Amino acid sequence: MNSHRSYRYRIVDVFTTQPLEGNPLAVFPNAVGIDDATMQKVAKELNLSETVFVLPASRSDCDVAVRIFTPSREMDFAGHPTVGTGFVLLEEGIVPPDRNGLVLEEKIGPIALRVEKQDRPLIWLRTPPIRFGRTFEREAAAQALGLDLTDLLEVAPQLVTAGNPTVFVAVRDKGAVDRAWLVSKGASVLKDASEGPGCVFVFAPAFSGVYSRMFAPEHGIIEDPATGSSTGPLAAYMMKYALVSGAAGTHFVSEQGTKMGRRSLLHVLIHGEHGSEGIEVGGYVTPVAEGVMQL
Repeated sequence: MNSHRSYRYRIVDVFTTQPLEGNPLAVFPNAVGIDDATMQKVAKELNLSETVFVLPASRSDCDVAVRIFTPSREMDFAGHPTVGTGFVLLEEGIVPPDRNGLVLEEKIGPIALRVEKQDRPLIWLRTPPIRFGRTFEREAAAQALGLDLTDLLEVAPQLVTAGNPTVFVAVRDKGAVDRAWLVSKGASVLKDASEGPGCVFVFAPAFSGVYSRMFAPEHGIIEDPATGSSTGPLAAYMMKYALVSGAAGTHFVSEQGTKMGRRSLLHVLIHGEHGSEGIEVGGYVTPVAEGVMQL
C-alpha cells in the first residue's frame, strides 16, 4: 500500500520581473506533516539556493511560520525566501491579497513585510537588527578573492550580520567584482569562527547604487544570485564608510547575480538618518513553475 503524501510546491524567481533571472525559490505553501530531516532532503533534491516550508504560526502576531533550508543546512533568516514567500502567500490567498503587509515567523523572530501595490506587487522586508563584527586585512581579502590589493577600495573588509553573517569587501569597479572568486581556502580566511557559517559579499559602487556578487560555499551555495539578508547590512556598511548617503529616504539598487546569468535587482530604502528607523530591502517576484512532490 502506498502511504506517500502529495505536497504541492511553487517555484518563483525573486528580485526580478523576468522569468529565469533573479534568485529561484521553492515554496511549499502547506508543509504540515513534513519532518525536519525530510525538509533538508527536499531542499537538497531541488538544489536551489533555498526552499521554504510554510507552517501554522506559533505566535499570535505572525501570519504563518516558515522554515528555510539551503541544500546543506537550515537558515535562521534569509531575504529572497522571505520576499518570495510573501508573494506566494498573497497569490495563494493564504494571506488576503488586499493586505498591505504581513508578518512571517522565522527562526530569528517575526519578520515584517510591506506590500507596495503596483501593477505587480513590490514586496519589502524590514531588516532585523544589524550588528557589526570583526574587520579583516585588505591584503588577506584580496588574496582570498584572487584580486590585487589595488582592486580594493581603501576601506576595511568587515563582517556585518542581521542573522546571516556576511563579510563585505568593497572594490573599485564592476570589472574587479566580475574577476573576484573565492580561491581555495578563501572562505576560511574571510570567516569568524564564532559567528558560524558565513558569506562573502563583493561589491563596487555604481551609478544606481552597487554592483555585487556573493559567495557562500559553507551554505552549499557556490554563488548566490540575490542575497536579501545581506543587503540591509550592505547598506549599513556603506553608510558607515561613506559609500552611500545616510540621509533619510535614500534609495538605491544592488544589482547582483549578473555575472552568473541571473541578474537580480534589490531595492534598498533607508528610514531615518543612517537607518535609525530601519532599512528595508524590496523587490519583485516572478512565478515560473509549480509541481507536486510525493513524500
